[in-house]
Amino acid sequence: MEYVRFGNTGLMVSKLCLGCMTYGRPTDRWPWALDEEKSRPFIQKALDLGINFFDTADVYSAGASEEVVGRALRDFASRDEVVLATKVFNPMGPGPNDRGLSRKHIMSAIDASLKRLGTDYVDLYQIHRWDENTPIEETMEALHDVVKAGKARYIGASSMYAWQFAQAQYTADLNGWTRFVSMQPQYNLVYREEEREMLPFCRNQNIAVIPWSPLARGLLTGKRTKERNETERAKTDAFGKSLYTRDDDFAIADLVTKMGSERGIPATQIALAWLFSKPVITAPIIGASKPGHLEDAVGALTVTLSDDEIRQLEDAYQPHPVAGI
Repeated sequence: MEYVRFGNTGLMVSKLCLGCMTYGRPTDRWPWALDEEKSRPFIQKALDLGINFFDTADVYSAGASEEVVGRALRDFASRDEVVLATKVFNPMGPGPNDRGLSRKHIMSAIDASLKRLGTDYVDLYQIHRWDENTPIEETMEALHDVVKAGKARYIGASSMYAWQFAQAQYTADLNGWTRFVSMQPQYNLVYREEEREMLPFCRNQNIAVIPWSPLARGLLTGKRTKERNETERAKTDAFGKSLYTRDDDFAIADLVTKMGSERGIPATQIALAWLFSKPVITAPIIGASKPGHLEDAVGALTVTLSDDEIRQLEDAYQPHPVAGI
């Protein structure tokens, strides 16, 4: 495993982050989630492979993901050995204040997350999306207070417009509050719209970039084709159905599969190696739900694409409407 600095901080993370949305328990929203017994081996395997970075969220499996991940990390690792990240924003109850980025919800949500995770602090506390209904000053001050209370070491953000991210950072700077140190955008070979503004901004500001869906919901693993597009997860993943459905998306996926076949390696490793070729990328967030997923992802660290291969992969891209924000 390779370890890199997390943006402009002194924190060191593995070049792969294990995304934990799959772990917790099946629910109406996440019927494909693995229960605790099936989840724990993947977390243990990730640790065995040298992955020290784990990303979850309060909303995953209605809180069960945090519970399962927290117990597994306590059983399999020392707290100081791992970098634990979670998120706040999405609804956690029926009430009007059970969601969003108000001071009220953030202060309640961090305590609830820490209780579920069974820890005194998280290393990275992230806003899951932008809150149109809360002034950014209120959100940034609340997050600053979370850090100063010792409940989070750093704060990060996820998919939003670059101007919003810049506004948040400016607000923090103006008031002497804690800045975001990371951005979690949607970025992969079939969705590259972040190259326009967000990634150049992150590069300029030395902000860690930890992409979600680096394998495009499995499209870039070679297991899905236009004719065989419905995995068990895809059948019930309403959000996923809005992503990666165009003919040119499948054309790029076919190219990734073909290149992997020519090199004798899984398509997964081609797709991840392309991400690793981008200096702005810190650690893609990968999911793992079947044997071999983690090993394939770690194997990508040893794959280097030629300039010609990168050009082949990128030339097929067509602009997309903004999605996932």
